[in-house]
Amino acid sequence: MSRKRILLLGSTGSIGTQTLDVISRHSDRFRVVGLAAGSNADAVSEQAARFDVRHVGLADTVQASRLQAENSLVEVFGGSDGLVEMVHAVAPDLVVGAISGFAGLPSILAALELGINVALANKEPLVAAGELIMTTAERTGAEVIPIDSELSAILQCLAGEKRSDISRVLLTASGGPFAKLPPEQLSQVTPQQALAHPNWKMGQKVTIDSATLANKGFEVFEVRWLFDVSFDRIEVVVHHQSVIHSLVEFSDTSVIAQLGWPDMRVPIQYALSYPDRLASDLKPLDLTKTSPLTFAAPDTDRFPCLQLAYEAGRAGGGYPVVLTGADEAAVRLFLQERIGFAEIAGCIEQALEAFDGQTVTGLDEIEEVNDWAVRFVTESADKS
Repeated sequence: MSRKRILLLGSTGSIGTQTLDVISRHSDRFRVVGLAAGSNADAVSEQAARFDVRHVGLADTVQASRLQAENSLVEVFGGSDGLVEMVHAVAPDLVVGAISGFAGLPSILAALELGINVALANKEPLVAAGELIMTTAERTGAEVIPIDSELSAILQCLAGEKRSDISRVLLTASGGPFAKLPPEQLSQVTPQQALAHPNWKMGQKVTIDSATLANKGFEVFEVRWLFDVSFDRIEVVVHHQSVIHSLVEFSDTSVIAQLGWPDMRVPIQYALSYPDRLASDLKPLDLTKTSPLTFAAPDTDRFPCLQLAYEAGRAGGGYPVVLTGADEAAVRLFLQERIGFAEIAGCIEQALEAFDGQTVTGLDEIEEVNDWAVRFVTESADKS
């Protein structure tokens, strides 16, 4: 059996390193043919040597030039355009999209245009450009396979089922580290506290988004576009234990759930091998050793980012793009300690209110609106 050739975009982040761990456990099934990262030239160079990869990319063009000068064993692609060129040059069987934030969208679209399947980990592309991504995939016959644990759970729940039979999708949320924190203390939360997720090992951006519930709002968009489910049939349920990763209710009121320990390598492996399922040596679930499984409605008064996501989704047009751009800028400001944790939602809301309602269709317009949202939030913080 020939090995599946994989191009990994975002190789040095949390999802990227765990993807490489899965690949190393199944080296008879998968082969890495390209690696790309943001600016960590040393780390991606070490990964390239470890996995015998000859094509690497860096979004940071300065670091890309430095790496090319220092390492003649690899061909280096620099910048956003370089990552798109890399997709064409490598022509893999599968692209893993794990570049944090909005930056991975052009390379993801490039892969889909070529009819290459994409295993998607970062949420912002489907939020900002869900319709564009899915229509491109439909036109070329490519598949978009979710890596997110909740979205992977839904994909597994729907195996062999008719999507027309879906009544509701129940999207579980861990609630983050501050689910029980009194409202008056949210303004005192530090970046270090927000980055200490109780269940999952994730990158900085998605960990902060999990704490604000923005992450769950983004996943609502993923459900909307990946499974063609309307916003009013997607419900978020807080499930602190992160054992049930999501559920699907069907028209006969039957509910199917997917369960497992919170380990991202499980949905990563499923995405890499899809539609097949590979054996794993990861820890199996033992229900007798779990704490009681509990469920609660999300508190959108304390964590308004989730409600803002629903509102942006229903408004459509450029509003989802503003949502992702504003959130990305606000999270960056919070990590720099320039705004407080409780101000993140306010930054997003102000950007949505200030947006002129511009309609977006193509990549250029999406990038223009995203840049406006980032600039609006950043400049607003500078003035305050």
